[in-house]
Amino acid sequence: MLNENIKALRKAKGLSQEELAIKLHVVRQTVSKWEQGRSVPDADMLISLSEVLETPVATLLGETVSEAAPDDVRVLSERLEVVNLQLARSKESRRKVLHWFFVGMSVAIVLVFAGLFFWGSPYLDWDFSDPEIAVVGTLLHGWEFVFVRTAPLVLIGSLVGCVLTRRLRS
Repeated sequence: MLNENIKALRKAKGLSQEELAIKLHVVRQTVSKWEQGRSVPDADMLISLSEVLETPVATLLGETVSEAAPDDVRVLSERLEVVNLQLARSKESRRKVLHWFFVGMSVAIVLVFAGLFFWGSPYLDWDFSDPEIAVVGTLLHGWEFVFVRTAPLVLIGSLVGCVLTRRLRS
């Protein structure tokens, strides 16, 4: 029982007999004899062995330690595959939302420019002697001024965003 537990725990930690022997300050043949059941470590060595293998002495002496079954690895890989698939779907969903946001922004900018081109600035014909109309006209003029200056840059940025977020055919 002890020999099987030492071997199983050593393998679970990914240690060779040589590496375990170096950590315990013994020769490799000593570890080999323990694992074959031809000798047993003394009490002090059991404590050192439990510290190196990071397991209680009781586990070394009595409880059976099972190695990871291939089915466990398969189940784990299937779970990781599901997580990767969910992450890929989430990334694709974000890409689509961002792409259509850029498309919508481009269309909106073009439509506002077309409206300003065809209808002009309606506030230019207003009578600005009334203070309230003057304030509204000034606000509209300020908005139009800022829009005409910044919209080309925003349009270029949104077109670049459309290109960068498009779905690449593979």
